[in-house]
Amino acid sequence: MKGFNIIIVIFLLFGSCKEQNAQSKTEEKVASIKEMQVFGESFNSDNAMKEAEISRAFEDLGETDTLTTAFYGVVTDVCKAKGCWMKVSLGDGRETMVTFKDYGFFVPKDIVGKEVVLSGKGFIEKMSVKDQQHFAKDGGASEAEISKITAAKVTRSFIADGVILEQ
Repeated sequence: MKGFNIIIVIFLLFGSCKEQNAQSKTEEKVASIKEMQVFGESFNSDNAMKEAEISRAFEDLGETDTLTTAFYGVVTDVCKAKGCWMKVSLGDGRETMVTFKDYGFFVPKDIVGKEVVLSGKGFIEKMSVKDQQHFAKDGGASEAEISKITAAKVTRSFIADGVILEQ
């Protein structure tokens, strides 16, 4: 009888370990959700492109093309005034200038180096000198650096309708 009781105790212990394991997995999922912050519209990031994929997609865009997508990237710069724009790495030494749909939301000003997932529209544009100077000023550039901006430049731009920031 003692042997039978020992076997029952062992099964009960194994059963309780599995329950704790399932509970810890649920807690991990909740923790990962809490570690993300959404700005703008929420979206599903399951099929978001990686940096290399979005970089290739930008290469294929013509002047009048638009790319509707979601992608991962690392923030390289952000508006120091209000968080109304950011630059995101495309993984190949290039970056995209990100603004927010209808200026409907802003991001924190201290997120340089953090990973984000963006959803919206990408395109190629010729950015005016005035806009470049405005963004440089918001980014904290000196007057000397701003005065060196004298020509329009072709940029990879992205208007985000939603941003997921990993905490």
